[in-house]
Amino acid sequence: MKNSVHFDIGHWPDLWQAVLRLLEQTVVPNQLQAWIHPLEFIESEGIGNGLRIKMLSPNDFSAQWVRDHYLKAIEAALTQIVGSPCDLVLKVAEASESETQPLSPLDIQEGQSNFQTIQILGGIAQDSLSGSKAPYDKPDVRYTFENFVVGASNQFAYASAVAVAEQPARQYNPLFLYSPPGLGKTHLLHAIGNRLMVQHPKARVAYLSAEKFVNELIDSLQHRRMSQFRAKYREGFDMILIDDIQFIAGKNTSEEEFFHTFNALHSSKRQIVVTSDRLPKEIEGLEERVRTRFEWGLIADISPPEIETRIAILKTKAERDDIYLPDDVATFLASYIKSNVRELEGILIRLQAQASLSGAEISLEMAKHELKTAITEEGSQFTIESIQGAVAKHYHLKLADLKSTSRIRSVALPRQIAMYLIRKYTGIGFKEIGLYFGGKDHTTILHACSKIEAGMEGDPEIRDAVEVIQNLL
Repeated sequence: MKNSVHFDIGHWPDLWQAVLRLLEQTVVPNQLQAWIHPLEFIESEGIGNGLRIKMLSPNDFSAQWVRDHYLKAIEAALTQIVGSPCDLVLKVAEASESETQPLSPLDIQEGQSNFQTIQILGGIAQDSLSGSKAPYDKPDVRYTFENFVVGASNQFAYASAVAVAEQPARQYNPLFLYSPPGLGKTHLLHAIGNRLMVQHPKARVAYLSAEKFVNELIDSLQHRRMSQFRAKYREGFDMILIDDIQFIAGKNTSEEEFFHTFNALHSSKRQIVVTSDRLPKEIEGLEERVRTRFEWGLIADISPPEIETRIAILKTKAERDDIYLPDDVATFLASYIKSNVRELEGILIRLQAQASLSGAEISLEMAKHELKTAITEEGSQFTIESIQGAVAKHYHLKLADLKSTSRIRSVALPRQIAMYLIRKYTGIGFKEIGLYFGGKDHTTILHACSKIEAGMEGDPEIRDAVEVIQNLL
């Protein structure tokens, strides 16, 4: 039964600001911004000795997230400010038909544009005037939200990624995911694209690394195809997912083109998601105007997983790959490998290979031996020169080639492997490693290490080459 508790709707803005100030004391700022700030007042009614306050949430996922994580805190803050018990009821905004449909392919009529349009045809970007084709990368179908292990260290990034995939460009645009290498941000990047394509098969989604963006830009400049390049990225996709965006820092032309691409996508309400190994303000050499664009949207970090999540990651990997993994082995491995998910999964793959070769099941004793071997490898005293020499010998190159500025793959890949191994076996910093490769920027070294780490898991060519070079060492 309604009571006579009075609530003046006109006072709501001031009341809500007071509630937000209270919540700032207990809720992390970016999470307050992402989940609570978007709530909108609908109405209130008296119930018993208090109030029922109804508010609008942008979508189902956001509403459920608030109910699960912040409902009690908001109700407590409302109660404190209003002076009477408050219950919060969340409603979900009803999307219009145009908001629930994916963006349709651009309809640029002949004569209305003085640039050459790009059509997306089954994974090929085709220049409609010249007919030339260049493949673009789609999200890897292996990476989905369903096989991403969620824990306290990554739940905010996961929830943000799901929200973007469910309703792109509605609220969190851009989405900026950051973490040290090997913690799952690339997995989430692919998962966003995969979820969107499942729900909207006609959606045009592009996944690419920042390095690919830069290299394609260079190629377009060399061959006088900048109009095609700009049309492709500014007009050709409904969602663009860019990995390792820090790679564009300090590259003036690349930053210029990305800046205008970002503006074109954002103004036409198309989703942009990028990943980085650090916060925008910590990316050295990044132009201020680009940095502020990243801060327009939502920034979500992934921290090293806690032991429960590490155990869950191992068990999920084992189940997916049909590997027998005893509980004591999972706990042992998760206790010793703490900071990198790729390392954790990599040691499991090594154990499975060892078990397959010996015909024995994975055991705690086997895990201790394998981990001891891995630790011995990590601690071995190799010099930068010996590693460079082993890489050069394997690829039949000169040391001068590794230190050159050549971008051809037959030189660039060995150079990246050398950088990765130096980082792995010596532990020296990225800037110092760069000095041994002709003064390369630290972001180049970081990108190389990330690329080879990823290749060790998914690229047999890279994995085999690294193993042969390690044997040489």
